[in-house]
Amino acid sequence: MDVVTGQSHLRALVRGAYDLKRVRIQMENRVAANLRCEKRHALEDPNTRQPQHQLLEGLRKQFDRTGAGNADVPGFAGDDFQQCLVACYVELLANEQRQFERCSTLLNGFPIYVHFLRGVRGCGPAMAGVLMSEIDISKAQYPSSLWALCGLDVAPDGSGRSRRKAHLVERSYTDRDGVLRTKLSTSFNPFLKAKLNGVLGPSFLRCGNQEYGKLYRDYKHRLESHRAHREKTKGHRHAMAVRYMIKRFLVDLYINWRALEGLPVAAEYAEAKLSIRHHEYASVP
Repeated sequence: MDVVTGQSHLRALVRGAYDLKRVRIQMENRVAANLRCEKRHALEDPNTRQPQHQLLEGLRKQFDRTGAGNADVPGFAGDDFQQCLVACYVELLANEQRQFERCSTLLNGFPIYVHFLRGVRGCGPAMAGVLMSEIDISKAQYPSSLWALCGLDVAPDGSGRSRRKAHLVERSYTDRDGVLRTKLSTSFNPFLKAKLNGVLGPSFLRCGNQEYGKLYRDYKHRLESHRAHREKTKGHRHAMAVRYMIKRFLVDLYINWRALEGLPVAAEYAEAKLSIRHHEYASVP
């Protein structure tokens, strides 16, 4: 199987896994909402005060023990409707886990996972699958090409790229009648940007990744000490530091991935034109 076909198959599996995850989250919210409405196991019960995730985990374990129902769970005895809701939730959760496991089995066939991503602390198989399926490294001529794809570049107005109308670009497309038309669209991959900023960045910080965590802390300290950024909120400076950390990770990913694929590796603009070297790049072992 060639690289393009492998990436296409992986993309279908990864997107399918996240589709299942979205449906599972919707179902577990319905289960929790129904429990609140029925007042059978209220989340605000002063005797329990269980957060939603703890309550659902308890229901899942009880369902696994009883197999066919939840007769021993308060409020579920003889209630076929509640049992059906929980059964749907448990089945969706199991299907979601199996789908992510299927994605993980394909990753070992990709050199970038074996030689780089697998060794990056905080970047698990699911996130590696997202990166490998959403990025075509052959089209990323420069590190800034990856930043642009992920929505981490700077817009013409000097602010970070977003979905604001001023940041949209015109794209051509052919409608169902075969007529060439144009529309305003984002210049980046919103799914990829959300996973990088919302999942991978916090994961680096939670798991204690020393290399990227240091980049985050150093940059955040610079922002706190800079006159132009000192008045920004803590949340704003945190988001800026996470964005910077992810951009440094993407440079490492670019260098290693292009090298493994035998493609030319270009230095980033700051290094090639301004002779500024940000950090020692993480390389293939």
